Amino acid sequence: MKSELNFKIIKDGQTFDMHELGIWVESFHIHSPNISRSKLNVPGMIGAHLASTEEGERQVSIGMQIETDSMLEFDQLKHQIYDLFYSVESFSIVRDLTPDQEIFVFQEGEYDIDNIAPEDGKFGLALTMLDPYKYGKEKIKEFASDAGIITNEGTAESEPIFELEVLAPVTFALIQNQHGEYMLIGTPVDVTSEVVDTKTLLLEERGQTLDTWDTASDSIDNGYVDGTFGTDNDGITVPSYGEDTTEKDWHGPGLIKEVPVAQDFEVEAMVQGRTTETSQTFRIEVYLFDEGMNELGKMAIKDDTLGIHRKKGEGRLGPYVGANENYLISSQNYSYDQDYFYGMLRIRRVGKEIMFYITRVNSSGRHVQTILRKFIDNENRYAGKLKYIQIHIGKFADTDRAYAPKIDHIKVFQLAQVTVDQTPYIADVDDIITFDHVNEEILINGEARNDLKAFGGLFFTLKKGENHLITHPANSFRTTGRYRPKNR
Repeated sequence: MKSELNFKIIKDGQTFDMHELGIWVESFHIHSPNISRSKLNVPGMIGAHLASTEEGERQVSIGMQIETDSMLEFDQLKHQIYDLFYSVESFSIVRDLTPDQEIFVFQEGEYDIDNIAPEDGKFGLALTMLDPYKYGKEKIKEFASDAGIITNEGTAESEPIFELEVLAPVTFALIQNQHGEYMLIGTPVDVTSEVVDTKTLLLEERGQTLDTWDTASDSIDNGYVDGTFGTDNDGITVPSYGEDTTEKDWHGPGLIKEVPVAQDFEVEAMVQGRTTETSQTFRIEVYLFDEGMNELGKMAIKDDTLGIHRKKGEGRLGPYVGANENYLISSQNYSYDQDYFYGMLRIRRVGKEIMFYITRVNSSGRHVQTILRKFIDNENRYAGKLKYIQIHIGKFADTDRAYAPKIDHIKVFQLAQVTVDQTPYIADVDDIITFDHVNEEILINGEARNDLKAFGGLFFTLKKGENHLITHPANSFRTTGRYRPKNR
């Protein structure tokens, strides 16, 4: 028999059912909202003015019993309960009575499990809701046009997430409600301003035109070129690394491609690699050269550690001259112990500023484990015009082959600097702009772009009832809104 007040704890990606653990829920009580008000008294006036209202944390009181078959089982379950309710971060509770609602709680203070019998016990537990709301399941609303209505079914205001799929290049993106609250990024175009695209695509390779590339020389770090690249029609793969060797060298295929000369540029590579065993190694590298074949820099992701899965990033200025020399990104500031990496390597130069960017992209498309480093080349040491791109995927000596390291795509753009009478595009067709009012983040294709937020833009809430929303510019977006109803 299961208690009608039974509940589940969701913690660290796992779900724990009290009934299945042998815990009988005797009582479960969520205390009322905790409201504090600040008042202003005015001499000669009866009563007071309400200055402000704040909603504080709430308490949850739970009474439980446990029944076991022995004192040993009692002691084991007791400490399992202690561990279950302790958490550095808040954990969630879902009650069987209201399976469509979730609360987030912390355990504070101490409590004990009193023996009813040597094998049985009961205890009361006080939990704190720092976030004082009960959350419903996520609601999704797709706009039929530039305008949409989202009806907030909760009893409190809720923070939305808007996703705008770009249908035409835009210089700005705005979403506004009927109360005049809005979120805006970019710049609307003045009649006297010229709209410009600051990025011109010079090269895009996804594996289908590798026959137009040339075999690279041995201008790769600590190794030599061998083996062949291939394609699965969705990226660049490695059918062969060449013959294994006991020499302490990297080896694998390398190709080089001439691109239209560019002074200001951006090179982006989406890459992935997995090590299923800790004896496997791989590296994926992108090299940049100027007109005189002088190396401008390199970006890479690699796993060269045996006995553990460890992915390291690299971003270097110029050629290899020694360990940690001229590296803005290295294992010293980018190293994660995980078996799989899927993400982006990017290097950008505008004027004298050189920027290296590495990020992992998670399953929802967001950039996580991100690093950005900048260098100002005041001495013009790396100022040559970009002319050649080289790619390389390798493994170390005779170590085991990693599982399918791959370059999904590599893109090269020429960049143009904007003048005072020009307005640049901020997003292109198929880009996804995300206004995340929950976490107060602005994303373009998963990358944080809060720097584009215009003065006056606000992370607003959905009010109770109908929220009338509109996007600008017209006919530029396919919009979806998501939110979780909040109830007191």
